[in-house]
Amino acid sequence: MLGKLGAKGIVGVLLLLAGIAVVAIQSPIIAAGIGLVVLGFVLTAWGLVSGLLSSFGMGGMMGGGFE
Repeated sequence: MLGKLGAKGIVGVLLLLAGIAVVAIQSPIIAAGIGLVVLGFVLTAWGLVSGLLSSFGMGGMMGGGFE
């Protein structure tokens, strides 16, 4: 599964886990944790969608990227 995520998807999952950890540690930094969670969701979805599009031969349609 990690191979299908690509670099952005893996970074997204890591940011998602980091965001949840930040929220769990202390409540004064809830805003930072929520921001990391949202960013993680976005990067994970971007990685999955770009992987799906590339499997159909349309990988260049997402633009930009780490690859």
